[in-house]
Amino acid sequence: FVAGGALGLAAHEGGHLLLDVLFDADPGLRRVEFHGVPFFAITHRSGLPPAQEFAVSAAGFWVQQAGSEWLLTRRPNLRGERAPLAKGFLAFHVLASASYAGAALLRTGPSERDTLGMAGASGVDERWIAPVVLAPALFDTWRYYRPGSRRAVWLARAAKIGGVLLAVRAAAR
Repeated sequence: FVAGGALGLAAHEGGHLLLDVLFDADPGLRRVEFHGVPFFAITHRSGLPPAQEFAVSAAGFWVQQAGSEWLLTRRPNLRGERAPLAKGFLAFHVLASASYAGAALLRTGPSERDTLGMAGASGVDERWIAPVVLAPALFDTWRYYRPGSRRAVWLARAAKIGGVLLAVRAAAR
């Protein structure tokens, strides 16, 4: 289970790193703190065009969401399986999304937080980014507990697509 969570973290950070490299954004690693709890952030140079800034900031969520979509589509009855790695990956998606959403709503945490980058690039208040990040995780949780719900499947997919569509708004800036 813990390895699945670590895989989720690696996937999230790998998404940022991949787009940093694709956009030649000079990726780096920086130690940051969240209310005294140390961790790291993958950073990039400032001044990226809004669409690129949004994509780099959102990439971690997009990778989480894509991984969870793949997982829950291929294994809709995951809850009933003995699959600690897969469940750990899904748990990371849900917990990380909820944490980021909470930080966005409260506007707290390091300036490198993904939701702040998404908000600045799209011209949307960070508090509105919170549901964009949280909704897919909530719908995926619904899918986990109610695998037969077609409504949960399509709401999860619509929420994920909606988050990607904000990148179009950023591109128009």
